[in-house]
Amino acid sequence: MSLGLLGFQTTIATSVTLSGIGVHSGAPVTLTFHPAEAGSGIVFNRLHADGSVTELKAVSSQVGATDLSTVLGFTPARSVATIEHVMAALYALGIDNITVEVDSAEMPIMDGSSRMFIDAIEQVGITSLGVKRRYIRVIKPVRIEQGASWAEFRPYDGTRFEVEIDFDSPAIGRQKWEGDLTASTFKDELSRARTFGFMRDVERLWAAGYALGSSLENSVVISDDNSIVNVEGLRYEDEFVRHKSLDAVGDLALAGAQFIGCYRSYRGGHKVNAIALKALLSDVSAYEVVEAPARSQRVRAREFVAVNAPGFAPWSA
Repeated sequence: MSLGLLGFQTTIATSVTLSGIGVHSGAPVTLTFHPAEAGSGIVFNRLHADGSVTELKAVSSQVGATDLSTVLGFTPARSVATIEHVMAALYALGIDNITVEVDSAEMPIMDGSSRMFIDAIEQVGITSLGVKRRYIRVIKPVRIEQGASWAEFRPYDGTRFEVEIDFDSPAIGRQKWEGDLTASTFKDELSRARTFGFMRDVERLWAAGYALGSSLENSVVISDDNSIVNVEGLRYEDEFVRHKSLDAVGDLALAGAQFIGCYRSYRGGHKVNAIALKALLSDVSAYEVVEAPARSQRVRAREFVAVNAPGFAPWSA
């Protein structure tokens, strides 16, 4: 699989703003993407009513809760939730440096997928910054198990996801999506897959203060008789596993760099993805930092060369 022209760091050409509601709070949210300099990484700036700003770098070490979504930060007052759909869009489009400004405690849910974030970024365009990008290349298997769930990274000549789910619901059952990740693959096969949930869980979530903004406009809902409540039905026959794959792309983007390897999971979710990523990054013998050789931008993953980068740790705070 060719990685194409991916040798240099990127950002967006100009700022772009989206508005929506938070899926859990139900409150209005305004989100603005701003260009950033090379080496900045992805940074979330939460704007508070008193004029202060909480800055959160989108890296594994800053991940807090992973129960219902992926949260950056460790206290409700200084955190940003539900970042995975934004991170998936940024990762798939190869955006290395960007400031994500948000005036709420969570990202806007939009239509429950990544598509509107993709559209907004493509509307303003992507700019090369002329500075080489470094990658995390998996060089030996790393596997974690969590009850009946498991996940693993394996060496691979490209970036690949193999995600399998298994629900005790006839509406979902056992599904698998697998494919090499490129911008076009993500846009065509994953980006429109929406978050989903069961009607039987709604009252429990509401009572706990969650899913207050969830609706048929941003979620696929499964009824008590295991039918799809949404009038328009599913966007893909296997939309459920495609959304779990989208989530996995967003969660692994918190490595702080693009990775070269294969990620496989069974009955995974935000928590399993986070544990697997931390397991990989904590084992320095399991990966190496590489970059494309200077002779050509168009190379295959196996041609990337290791670099001596003792201070390079994009996944740290």
